[in-house]
Amino acid sequence: MPELEEKLGYHFRDGGLLRLALTHRSWAAEHKGAGYNERLEFLGDSVLGMVVAHYVYRELPDSVEGGLAKLKSRLVSKPVLAGWAREIGLGEHLSLGQGEAASGGKTRDSLLANALEAVIGALYLDGGCAPAQQFIDRWLAGQELYPQDTDFKSALQELAQKACKVTPEYEITQTVGPDHDKTFTIAVTLNRHALGEGKGKSRKEAEQAAAQNALSAIRKSGGKVPH
Repeated sequence: MPELEEKLGYHFRDGGLLRLALTHRSWAAEHKGAGYNERLEFLGDSVLGMVVAHYVYRELPDSVEGGLAKLKSRLVSKPVLAGWAREIGLGEHLSLGQGEAASGGKTRDSLLANALEAVIGALYLDGGCAPAQQFIDRWLAGQELYPQDTDFKSALQELAQKACKVTPEYEITQTVGPDHDKTFTIAVTLNRHALGEGKGKSRKEAEQAAAQNALSAIRKSGGKVPH
């Protein structure tokens, strides 16, 4: 999987480890003797937690323990990890059983997040701490280190009201997954200008993610709010 390895920034010595990390239990159930990724997921979860904790501790020297814990919890949450997995195209490499694949498993947050943790576990086993930490740190460098309880919708609304006296509008653009495990995609606009997009397991969560994405884009543009 050279394309995926390029995105991971690492070439596996044992390609079987990477394949195992991308193999779901449903595939193993249909292929006698095949392994699956849950043990690697367990390992990767611990490696990810350690690296994220170290990163926020280093980058936020003035934050107290409670704030760091909340931030770490958000960064390693299933929706956030699933978004990261989508960024590197992890879904297209997953090996799923026929039923799981037919029900949209390759786009499901829980499967994507679990597979990403398994890949981190595989990186650790194949190359040690360094490649796993480098992969995670590169992603963390692009994340906004907000406290868990930041209300992005209110912050965006306040900014929009000051700039152009208009309230942002939110619209569901996609829902994926079965009723018990839906993922919502929501777009936020201002005066018909697209500001950002976000995903979440509820409309409220997706709206907050969309507002956060919009605020990040506005900051990168020098604080310019579209009129």
